[in-house]
Amino acid sequence: MSLTIHSTAFENGTVIPLKHTGDGDDVSPALQWQGVPENAAELVLICDDPDAPTPLPWVHWLIYGLAPDLTGLPEGIPVDGELNTPVAARQGKNSWPSGQTIGYRGPAPPPGHGTHHYHFRLYAVSEPLGLPAGVDRSVLDQALAEKVLASAEVVGTYER
Repeated sequence: MSLTIHSTAFENGTVIPLKHTGDGDDVSPALQWQGVPENAAELVLICDDPDAPTPLPWVHWLIYGLAPDLTGLPEGIPVDGELNTPVAARQGKNSWPSGQTIGYRGPAPPPGHGTHHYHFRLYAVSEPLGLPAGVDRSVLDQALAEKVLASAEVVGTYER
């Protein structure tokens, strides 16, 4: 079985509900997955927006250090760097400039910029990354290099 991911909040390729956006409650959507390789040591989730008018995709969420036996994340993960509940994990910096924020920040594209696509990518990795809370995307990408066993993606859209 290959790694798959989906959300109960939206279907792949459809609009992310207002509740999970910067225009709503800005809470992370529930995600579920299956097919994690037996030899996975850690799971990593990255959510970004490659349609953002920035040189690199806009990072909405970095969460890593997830146990390989997890089958999903509930809605509304706290925005703390170190998590013990509802899951044990660490979170990294998103792209919001004010205060170098950590944790999930929902879609908030520039008004009139068209439909943006939000990629929630799950990675199963071969060894623990050992990263502290608060790393940025470049550090996480370097740590992932040559350690990804499998990946899966679900995409939501949003437009202002």
